[in-house]
Order: sequence, then C-alpha cells, then structure tokens
Amino acid sequence: MTPLLLATANPGKQREYRRLLASLAARLVVPAEVGIQMDVAEPHRTYAANAAAKADALCRASGLLTLADDSGLEVAALGWGPGPRTNRFGGPLIDDRSGYLLERVSDAVDRRARMVCCLAVASPADDPAGAPRIELFSGVVEGTLARERRGSGGFGFDPIFVLPSGLTSAELPDDEKDRVSHRGAAVAAAMPRLRELLASDR
Repeated sequence: MTPLLLATANPGKQREYRRLLASLAARLVVPAEVGIQMDVAEPHRTYAANAAAKADALCRASGLLTLADDSGLEVAALGWGPGPRTNRFGGPLIDDRSGYLLERVSDAVDRRARMVCCLAVASPADDPAGAPRIELFSGVVEGTLARERRGSGGFGFDPIFVLPSGLTSAELPDDEKDRVSHRGAAVAAAMPRLRELLASDR
C-alpha cells in the first residue's frame, strides 16, 4: 500500500490519527519509521501556516504524501487564546499546561472554549526540485472548560474540555471521541481528497 506520513512525533496524536485514518488504503508511517528526525518550528500566528510548514518540510524530506496538523485550544476568558500557541502556553518551564490553564481561569465566569484543528496535506512535487502541493482542511468543536480534570482517556487538554454532551473528551470512549472531536472533523473533511490522492498513486 502507498505510504502516508503522519508528520508528528506526539504519541497521542499518532494513536488518534491511526484510528481516524484506519479506513484509508494506505500504510501509515511516522517520521522515526522512515529515518527522519526533524523538529519544525511553529512560529506562525495561524494554525494553517504552522500545519503547512510542517507538512512541507516533512514531505520534502521524505518524498511521501504527508499529513501534518496544528491544533489548539481557544478560551473566551483568555481573549480566545492561546490558539496556535497552545503547545507553548505558559512557556518552556510549564510541564502541566492543563493545570496552568485551570489556574489562569479559576475565577472566570465565562468558560466557553473551543478546540481547533487544521490539517495540511502535502503532495510531493513531480519535479524533485519543486515545492509540494499543500491543501488545507479544518475542524472545530465548541465546548466549555471544566473546573477540574475528569476522565482518563485522550491526552493534552482532553480532561478539562467539556463537550456539549456534558462529558469531557477524556471521559469518552475512543470511537465516540473520534466522532465528535476537532481532529475527527478535520479528518472527515480531508478524507475524500486523501482517497483521491492515494488512488492516483496506485
């Protein structure tokens, strides 16, 4: 089967994308499996720019059809931040970003929040010297912030993000989380195009 590179070293994301993309006629690989060790900077102000930069760099390095994402949490009480800077929220010395976030909004009455995901799909250029073609897809899920962690599933901010059902993302079984999550929505949007690209490689 045609390889599809998942441009992330995050184990939680790798597990999630393997589930979400399981129906594709593709062999899912991660950078370490194809001998790539690359840390792509994410300095941009938008999810799309960060995702595109990762997809472009890993596609050029591997020569493979590549999927990268940038995702984040947006919180009303923080002016809809941290957004694209979520994975750096609080700075490099913060190990527990969920705990830090809950402290920052402990007195907030408005606890609206949303999870956002932007996927970038990079197709290798026909000319080795050319630039990959980048296509973007997105997904958003609205919710609120819990007062404390709930649930043992998922990763990242899942235990403090409350979905419209009243459960946190971490309280859902994997298949249910995938159905309603921001990454699930982004993958659903990208699936028709991914199937086209994989079929053209056969």
